[in-house]
Amino acid sequence: MKLLIQLLLTAIVVMVLAEILPGAHVNTFTTSIIVAAVLALLNITVKPLLVLLTLPATLITFGLFLLVINAVIILLIDWLIPGFSINGFWWALLFSFLLTLAQSILYSFVEKK
Repeated sequence: MKLLIQLLLTAIVVMVLAEILPGAHVNTFTTSIIVAAVLALLNITVKPLLVLLTLPATLITFGLFLLVINAVIILLIDWLIPGFSINGFWWALLFSFLLTLAQSILYSFVEKK
């Protein structure tokens, strides 16, 4: 049940960010749910591999390179899902940063209940 709530919260945040940021676009709420599900799937499968492959860069930048990895995952989702689009790397970086920040805040409330 907690996973379903987190998925719906992520979908809501994706919709809100797409409304706020001019470089991000989501067609429907259904598309944002698909984006949230694919994001969760990629964070489980692809992200650990990318972190392992870029470990030296991550260590040199004191972990800031993880933001770049998150942006790359957002761009990958843009490529995979037709109703979701990001207009370039910098928008993906900002989108992923704000998404991570919002998820951290919202998930902390879910954890408390």
